Amino acid sequence: MASALATESPSINRAWEAFVAHVPAILLAWIAATGISVIGMLVYFVISLVLTTLSGADPNGGGTVLAIAVGQLGQFPFTVLSSLVAVLVAAIPALYYERGEVVTVQAAFAALFERPWRYLWAGVLFTLLVLVGFLFCVLPGVLILFVTPLYVNRIFNTNLTVTDAFAASVQALFRSPQGISYLGIEVLAALLVLLVSICTCGFGALLALPVSSFYLQNAAYNKGLIS
Repeated sequence: MASALATESPSINRAWEAFVAHVPAILLAWIAATGISVIGMLVYFVISLVLTTLSGADPNGGGTVLAIAVGQLGQFPFTVLSSLVAVLVAAIPALYYERGEVVTVQAAFAALFERPWRYLWAGVLFTLLVLVGFLFCVLPGVLILFVTPLYVNRIFNTNLTVTDAFAASVQALFRSPQGISYLGIEVLAALLVLLVSICTCGFGALLALPVSSFYLQNAAYNKGLIS
């Protein structure tokens, strides 16, 4: 059951205060995800370089291509783990409004590694659906992206299967009376995040994205799209 905090009227000030309270957890999630990604890149370059050198392969030959492919395989686990950790940036607001208390670093990572396979499968399914949506004239993919806040909340805060969580999120956004107004809020939030990012050469997104996540989670509860 959602906390009383979640159903309060959303505001930028409330979202900002919630973000400030969660800076340690969000910052560590960013750092951890980035660090893991960098390690993965280093693994890729080392494996590729070593195999290319040992084989004495022509830079344009098949040996080099094989070395690159093996390097990418070595990088893959780090890419997956980095993506898993990065999802905390979106999950922390969902956990906060559901529980009604600040999500500490320990609580955030405990929640993440409690059901890691569920979150990985949820990410794979969502990514595939978005890609398929973009293949069909782009718009379906964009619309699926707007399901993200509701989907993340149901994935982390319910025991619904991944497919049921996605279906329920789609239904809440596109078939409920409050869904269209919430979609309008998401569009405005996306435009504001884009504007802030452009005006700050991308650095503003580090603040704008998590603040908008808190705002959108609060708005979803307030409009009854998540209960």
